Amino acid sequence: MLFRDIIGQDPIKHTLTALIRQNRLSHALLFLGPEGSGALPLALSFAQFLVCEKRNDVGKSAAASNSLFGAPAPIDSIDLAIDACGFCPSCIKAAQLIHPDIHFSYPVIPKKPGDKPVSTDFIGEWREFIREFPYGNVFDWLQFIGAENKQGNITAYECNDIIRKLSLKSFESGYKIFIMWMPEYLGNEGNKLLKLIEEPPPDTLFILVAENESFILPTIVSRTQLVKIPALETKDIEKALVDRAKISEEKAKQIASFSQDNYREALQLLQHSEEDSQGLLRDWLNAMLKTGPIAQVKWVEEISRIGREKQKQFLLYFIHLLEQAIRVSILGNEQVSLSEKEGDFAIRLNKITDMAGQQAIIEELNNGIYYIERNANAKMLFHALTIKLYHIIADKKTVIVH
Repeated sequence: MLFRDIIGQDPIKHTLTALIRQNRLSHALLFLGPEGSGALPLALSFAQFLVCEKRNDVGKSAAASNSLFGAPAPIDSIDLAIDACGFCPSCIKAAQLIHPDIHFSYPVIPKKPGDKPVSTDFIGEWREFIREFPYGNVFDWLQFIGAENKQGNITAYECNDIIRKLSLKSFESGYKIFIMWMPEYLGNEGNKLLKLIEEPPPDTLFILVAENESFILPTIVSRTQLVKIPALETKDIEKALVDRAKISEEKAKQIASFSQDNYREALQLLQHSEEDSQGLLRDWLNAMLKTGPIAQVKWVEEISRIGREKQKQFLLYFIHLLEQAIRVSILGNEQVSLSEKEGDFAIRLNKITDMAGQQAIIEELNNGIYYIERNANAKMLFHALTIKLYHIIADKKTVIVH
């Protein structure tokens, strides 16, 4: 993976390459960034940058960088101070995640009862996952390997395997690079790695890629150099959707605006963008406020069958409409760029509830997303949401439903 292929994050790319140019690279880095920010792609690109043969051999004669038949190699168009070449043997191996000096660790599950799983048991799946979902989260990964409701872990056996791998000499490059994705899934057994992280073998680099620092062992965090990865900017997500997904600028702007600066969420929203979320929402509000309990039960049955990811996207869509309704009530309809359907819906939302009610609904919907992500029972969750939202709208006050 190359820096130039990563969405946005130009200041971080500059910071990482400057660490090499200025000889300030620590032996252990913690890439800390929110979901969908590209922290893992950045780690993979940095590893490829380090092992790139052309970058390491940039001081050699021009003749040595020519291709087999004397034609100039494409190196001329690439600044090796800020990116890997992308075509040397090391770059090709790194891009395919088969470089012998770049090792990986990530949450895994036993393939069968009694197994002592390590990451290399799933290396084929890992390579395919990164190729298809480089901005995916740990839920995507665990579903990809068929975990269903099993909990992924980075185990003590994995720690022993890491120590074994890093005790070997590098095969091809000057570095041995170890990338651990989601160290939040490393329990107290991670203390086995403390001595190795603090006093690693020569030319060994640890890169930990995480989303939540508070879930990582403090003894590990204290031994790393923190690299904070910010959330993506909306304009970068919008541009990526136009360039990569080949959608219109108008649609990209709409999706990017309520992706919460998360490229994974943007892709999920794009995947479900053709679904009639507005029709589903209209049915919910009608059942809630007009047609009564029988219609509510029928609606809850319907939404409980569509799957967690679609349920989450539906609630995100409702939050987006409520946020636009608040903007319309403050700025006026002419100052808010919305499609005709969404503009009409925002005006209707402003008629049935005031700004305080809309903010209370947003809070309840965010709570709903939180519980969906944690495998809450969909029927119970949406029944409770229906009751809460009814009272917020009908009674103009927030009530707690236990």
